[in-house]
Amino acid sequence: MSSSSTLIGLERAPSAEFDTVLLDLDGVVYIGPKAVPGAPEALTRVREAGMRTAFVTNNASRPPRVVAAHLRELGVQAADDDVVNSAQAASALFAQRLPAGSPVLVVGGVGLYEALEEAGLKPVGSMDDEPVAVVQGFTPDINWNLLVEGTRAVRAGLPWIATNMDATVPTPYGPAPGNGTMVDAVITATKVQPEVAGKPQPTLFREAATRYGSKRTMVVGDRLDTDLEGARAAGMVGMIVLTGVHRAGDLISATADVRPHLIARDLNGLLEAHPGPVVHGDLVTVGESRVRVGKGAVIVTEAGSDPLDLLRAGCVAAWTYRDRYDEVAKSDALLDALYALEKDGPWGR
Repeated sequence: MSSSSTLIGLERAPSAEFDTVLLDLDGVVYIGPKAVPGAPEALTRVREAGMRTAFVTNNASRPPRVVAAHLRELGVQAADDDVVNSAQAASALFAQRLPAGSPVLVVGGVGLYEALEEAGLKPVGSMDDEPVAVVQGFTPDINWNLLVEGTRAVRAGLPWIATNMDATVPTPYGPAPGNGTMVDAVITATKVQPEVAGKPQPTLFREAATRYGSKRTMVVGDRLDTDLEGARAAGMVGMIVLTGVHRAGDLISATADVRPHLIARDLNGLLEAHPGPVVHGDLVTVGESRVRVGKGAVIVTEAGSDPLDLLRAGCVAAWTYRDRYDEVAKSDALLDALYALEKDGPWGR
């Protein structure tokens, strides 16, 4: 089921089909200090339905215990070990390769310091401390001097791991520079590419599934290029929610390696059945919505009453066209139809 490059259908809600859900955090459960509207309530219902909730994040700025405490403050049930982050993944990689106690330069925040210490390594903040490796992860307190230290380390030939390459992070004011942007600054200065520990590498997902003893695991995220690509790399079903970075236009133009298997407005999608697409020639039907691609553009034959079904049908039609012709179908008419059904919907352009 997870190998399909198009959408799948589920007659039962995902909470009844899978035993564990691995949830991204930024843009899925919360945005900055505040919960995504309705997310804590949805997750409570998901757990009541018998599904285990765990949290897998590329954000390395805070230790898992701090993240779990934040989740509990928002009304989300979360133990400290329910959170797995990319700082742990990066530290585990270095722990496999370096002697215990080795000094590692940290271009990042407290989350990386604690993860390295837990892995038996010594985090340091300067090249004067003679590090033997360098790790870089997101922190809102990044400054030029820290990037200079990282640049010195990379130019000196030290092994370099980036926790993740997310170009942006969601904020209440829209996307802001993420760790990938800061890593790119060091790449520009050194002409060196780092090894990447977090999503879209499958390590985080597979380690989490093993940790929780999951047999039927799914992934939920808001980004195609990390969460959904990582889900496919790990061989897991991935669901995108439209509460974070990527929206309808991004989905329509997605390549096969980053496509979601399921599309939902928000985390309530874990509690709802997902109608599957029906394809007849170039016509795709989902629910009451019918869409096809003609002359390189998505054509809405019947909008129907559910904009999410319209988006699902439009994605399948556009993906089929892209796979056949290696060309992105124009989606203006589909986006206009989505806004006509729901003016303030989370569609984006």
